[in-house]
Amino acid sequence: MGSIVGQADPAPTLKFMQIKIYTKAYCSYCYAAKNLLVRRGLTFEEFALSGDGTREQEMRNLTGGTTVPQILINSEPIGGYTELVELDRAGELTT
Repeated sequence: MGSIVGQADPAPTLKFMQIKIYTKAYCSYCYAAKNLLVRRGLTFEEFALSGDGTREQEMRNLTGGTTVPQILINSEPIGGYTELVELDRAGELTT
């Protein structure tokens, strides 16, 4: 279903967005990012990278990043924990 000419489609809320997060077990920023998403009531799919070179390459290809966490919202890389906090402070993580 398309939008009416001259009227934009309403932006989906984050509650219905696909959130993916690439993490490593020892990473405190990964834990903090996951905790923030949980506190906001947002669901996400986690990809643990510990020892998985194929997943790490996938992360680099999708995000351009080499550090964790790397977070994607609707297949768009947003960055890591710092960028997630910035979205939260801007009110963009409220459901």
